[in-house]
Amino acid sequence: MPEPIRVLLVDDQELIRVGFRMVLEAETDIAVVGEANDGTSAIAQAGALHPDIVLMDIRMPGLDGIAATEAIVRRHPSTRVLVLTTFDLDEYAFGAIRAGASGFLLKDAQRHELTSAVRAVHRGDAALSPRITRMLLEHVSPGLGSPASDAVVDPATGLIATLTDRERDVFLAIGRGQTNAEIAETLYVSESTVKTHVGRVLAKLGARDRIHAVILAHRLHYVGDAATPEQAPPAL
Repeated sequence: MPEPIRVLLVDDQELIRVGFRMVLEAETDIAVVGEANDGTSAIAQAGALHPDIVLMDIRMPGLDGIAATEAIVRRHPSTRVLVLTTFDLDEYAFGAIRAGASGFLLKDAQRHELTSAVRAVHRGDAALSPRITRMLLEHVSPGLGSPASDAVVDPATGLIATLTDRERDVFLAIGRGQTNAEIAETLYVSESTVKTHVGRVLAKLGARDRIHAVILAHRLHYVGDAATPEQAPPAL
């Protein structure tokens, strides 16, 4: 049996932490390993507990969730941050995405939405509603820098040219917001194969995570009808 997903809960309201803990601990594949009530404590707990996922409140007294997210992502690249917000178009939420969060979730999310988001981020997908992707791009793109940004811009001579045809198909699918399962179904390959391709795409483009790759795809105008990948015939 695989190890459970290790989750750190960060929120300045104890009742919210208790509620999330009750929901998550009811799942056999998720374990809550710790709690924190502010950003400073969250950073310390992340270093001590090495969680897979941090459920991070944004607005907290003292050090807020944006600063804490940036510090945790920088110090612990393998830890993913899923930020909690009251409004899905909250400026603070976009700030957290810019700081390195892998998605955000509304505090009034349903039980299945919470558990699905935790699992999605853990397997490498982004917990992000498709309906707010455009707003995300408008807010995040201007402030999102990457050592590879200049090299990526020219698809003919930049890093896009280093992608194989299949990796370009996967990059396009990522840009369209597809999950690994959806990409696997579209390209008629296994999810494990997709996961391998996604890892290679992120490495070659210098993208820190899936959301960064989505933003790059749109900044390059790579997502559009002209970039539709060839469809493979159904498996016999």
